[in-house]
Amino acid sequence: MAVKFRDYYEVLGIPRTATQAEIQRAFRKLARKYHPDVNKAASAEDKFKELNEAYEVLKDPDKRKKYDQLGPDWRTGQEFRPPPGWESHYDFGQAGGGARDFNWESGSGFSDFFEALFGGQRQRQRGAYGGGHAGGQPVWSQAGADQEATVRVSLEDIFHGATRTITLQMQSMTPQGKLSVQEKSYDVKIPSGILPGQRIRLSGQGGEGMGGGPRGDLYLAVEVEPNPVYRLTGRDLSVDLLLSPWEAVLGAEVQIPTLSGPVTLKVPPGTQSGQRLRLKGKGLANPKGVAGDLYAVISIVVPKKVSARERELFEALQTVSNFNPRC
Repeated sequence: MAVKFRDYYEVLGIPRTATQAEIQRAFRKLARKYHPDVNKAASAEDKFKELNEAYEVLKDPDKRKKYDQLGPDWRTGQEFRPPPGWESHYDFGQAGGGARDFNWESGSGFSDFFEALFGGQRQRQRGAYGGGHAGGQPVWSQAGADQEATVRVSLEDIFHGATRTITLQMQSMTPQGKLSVQEKSYDVKIPSGILPGQRIRLSGQGGEGMGGGPRGDLYLAVEVEPNPVYRLTGRDLSVDLLLSPWEAVLGAEVQIPTLSGPVTLKVPPGTQSGQRLRLKGKGLANPKGVAGDLYAVISIVVPKKVSARERELFEALQTVSNFNPRC
């Protein structure tokens, strides 16, 4: 039996070359516009069904590839009959689940075109957030959008771990489809060893769902405030260590700061300016492996003013030393 061809790309308003991310963005934008909880127009429900059906096919790379084999020459509304053996040759029954972002369930389901191509895929799948039926009527649900924000923490927070209270301005969608801005405070646990750029997930603290759908998640991207003493590279820390010329020449034991408290560092004789002395395991913790290290970066400092006796000693050293730093 012939059915009317459906151009799923046209339904979503995207080119056939659209990426998966572009497909998802187009679907979400249009689905919010025509969602029955928001749009009360008589045609909105049918439009939403078309969107859901198009996304059901194009969101899955395997389904999309097989759909594309029909060719780009078909136009919406043309009489279409599946090629002989299509359903047995292209078995969609074991493909991935239904659309995760929106869910529609009813007794009639997808179009005859979809059923002719994909052999009852609808009956074998349920949306990830579906809620079944209420009095024989379709149940519409939309999961809330995930949201992102930035949390700025100190180096000490990510070294030791901490709990911080942050206040964010969050946007949400009202049932009438309008944006609402509210302030909300969160007690956020900063894990020890988390790195800049990594995210902290607050489950269920994102955008509100629609039609009984669950809330999305809130993701906090970690930024680390500059520290006056330490520099962070990956999990390693660096700290400047100033030495006198005689400490560098003769060697010394000096105290240096670490985030876990001061330690004594043995400086070997002949230490050079710019040399890095390593303190193993004194960097950031690593939940999945070895902790980072702390590096003392040497700077040799000479006195700007010297006493008469110091000048006498330096002159004596100049007389007897054969050292030439330029050779």
